[in-house]
Amino acid sequence: MKKILTFLVAVLATASVAHAQFGIIGGFTSSNTSINTKDIKANFKGVSLFHAGIAYKAKLPLGFALQPALTYEMKGANLDQVKDINAGLSSLNTKAGYIQLGVGIQWGIDLLIARPFLLAQPFFGYQVTGSEKFSETGVSIDSFNTLFQEAKNKLEYGIELGGGVEVVKHIQLSVVWFKNLGYLYNGGKLTDVGGAVIGAYKDTKNYSGIKVSVGIFF
Repeated sequence: MKKILTFLVAVLATASVAHAQFGIIGGFTSSNTSINTKDIKANFKGVSLFHAGIAYKAKLPLGFALQPALTYEMKGANLDQVKDINAGLSSLNTKAGYIQLGVGIQWGIDLLIARPFLLAQPFFGYQVTGSEKFSETGVSIDSFNTLFQEAKNKLEYGIELGGGVEVVKHIQLSVVWFKNLGYLYNGGKLTDVGGAVIGAYKDTKNYSGIKVSVGIFF
């Protein structure tokens, strides 16, 4: 059994090296979030941003391919017309830039000229840039901006699901839906905001949305 496993690992490694390509990827990201609406009413608006980075594609047997990618991902959301009895009319604009590592698994059919494929990709990221803009009745509150920024969870993790097509083995187009599995803010750090706002924002879901990507492989 040990010899069989060793042989299979060697075959997979050889196949990966023989059909490996490095590439650059980038594209459009539309993200949003959702919050606990028990205490407030909110108008959710998505934010259109971008992502860019590098990738490594290794072809595997049976139509599979492994494609890890290291990218810079900008995500955000606008929570407009947030209203509760304590805070009045408020809004929150939040953005974050993550260094993100994704490990994509593809399965597709090679049609020589094109290869349509399905994609599943777990990912992990760490926030390296970001901004918060909390305003009440049109006036930005700097102390709240700082508090929301400090309370934001730096780590993100989640899954991407989608598909795409690879043309002449060098150009890749894909569309995926992504979902962060976790919360945007550390509720325990929102202690100075006020009870109603804590109740609204402590369970804010981390960013989710749609990504459209173009990759060029060499």
